[in-house]
Amino acid sequence: MTLFLIALAILVGGYFIYGFVVERIFGIDAKRLTPCVDHPDGVDYVPLPTWKVFLIQFLNIAGIGPIFGAIMGVMYGPAAFLWISLGTIFGGAVHDFISAMISLRNNGKSLPQIVGMELGRRIQSVMGLFTVFLLIMVVAVFVTTPAGLLASLTPDHLSVTFWTVVIFAYYILATLLPIDKLIGRIYPIFGLALLVMAAGIMGYLLFSGIEIPAYISEGFANRKADPSNAPLFPMMFVSIACGAISGFHATQSPMMARCLKNEKMARPVFYGAMVAEGIVALVWAAAAIAFCGSYQAIADFVATHTGGTGDLVKAICDNWLGLAGGLLAILGVIAAPITTGDTAMRSARLIIADTFSIKQDTIVRRLIVSLPIIVVSFLLMQIDFTVLWRYFAWSNQTLSVFTLWAVTVYLARYRKFYIVTLIPALFMTMVCLSYILFAPLGVPTKGIGLPIDTAIIIAGIVTISFLAIFARWLSRRKDTIEK
Repeated sequence: MTLFLIALAILVGGYFIYGFVVERIFGIDAKRLTPCVDHPDGVDYVPLPTWKVFLIQFLNIAGIGPIFGAIMGVMYGPAAFLWISLGTIFGGAVHDFISAMISLRNNGKSLPQIVGMELGRRIQSVMGLFTVFLLIMVVAVFVTTPAGLLASLTPDHLSVTFWTVVIFAYYILATLLPIDKLIGRIYPIFGLALLVMAAGIMGYLLFSGIEIPAYISEGFANRKADPSNAPLFPMMFVSIACGAISGFHATQSPMMARCLKNEKMARPVFYGAMVAEGIVALVWAAAAIAFCGSYQAIADFVATHTGGTGDLVKAICDNWLGLAGGLLAILGVIAAPITTGDTAMRSARLIIADTFSIKQDTIVRRLIVSLPIIVVSFLLMQIDFTVLWRYFAWSNQTLSVFTLWAVTVYLARYRKFYIVTLIPALFMTMVCLSYILFAPLGVPTKGIGLPIDTAIIIAGIVTISFLAIFARWLSRRKDTIEK
């Protein structure tokens, strides 16, 4: 319980203290007109109430990530609690907030355009392809998963194919309709439900007298049964992505940057939504170890149940929260991925439209941009889910590396305290390079990839090289823009 309370205090305190510091470093201007106020278009640039923007942003970036990812990550041991809290405050929330603010200051530009502004057009082109493909993978993954779950809960004639068509059709509608017509109406409901479910689980953890056996007295060593094939570094830092830092978030923030009515609400929305996600991840990490009794028991439960992590989530909710909890669990496991997939498709449309300067004022133009996304998404849905997820796992964190370096350059150019993003950029560069070198495609199988020590050494050398390039640019730059 002590470790859980410390991690929770770091998250809550970090929002008010470090979040305020980061806000001051960037410099909020409450008098500056935001894009949706300056030129609303009734489609993507639509002023929304701040509470709606927060709940939509929270659900956009969360989905099932802070639930499933936290449960899979906590199998590595008590270090997961520290990574969730410290990673969120010093990494993920900073990443989300500053990338969103840069978008807000640049007419709601999408992530590849933000990266291109700071790292050059060539990298922008690569990032554009990389980001759109990542988003399309999210669409494909988050159609097949909830479709299978819905098929298992409904009569036989409502097959996986039926639910796949229904979900995919919904994605298309959510992509084409104005942001306030569908997403703006249902997202706040689902976002609130996800928060209520987490609050119920946290209440049970705090007040039921249940023990959270983190075994902190035994240190922070890896608790995996096969630590040589699944080393804590870098594997845990990729397993727990959405609950600490995730590149996918920076693809979603511009969508809400186009709906925020005042810059002064940027910290509650963007930094705050990431902290809320960190709290959700922390709650589920603690719930898994408290319910199962040990780190190995979590792995055993997931391995012996056909629904894996989903079955564990439902078992916890059923046992701790009763019938209401079971319903919330179903809602979380099914609705959460759906409400990630639809905004992923919408974000892909926005990125393509921004890249080729295609106006999105009519539904025909939006459909023309969306058609390639729809076709490629459908083709990817034919690929095995586990293969798609392997690509998504490392692609997601690699995207955060590009974003962190881009925002670091931005802060340096404007003579702001860039260390707040430089340190996370260096750390995540090490994580992603080590991960890819050690476990290609995310498969930590013996005999695949380089030995972990070799992977870390090479990753360290490359990371230091990036730092040297940045330092050289910093000492020679002549195009610094004053605030």
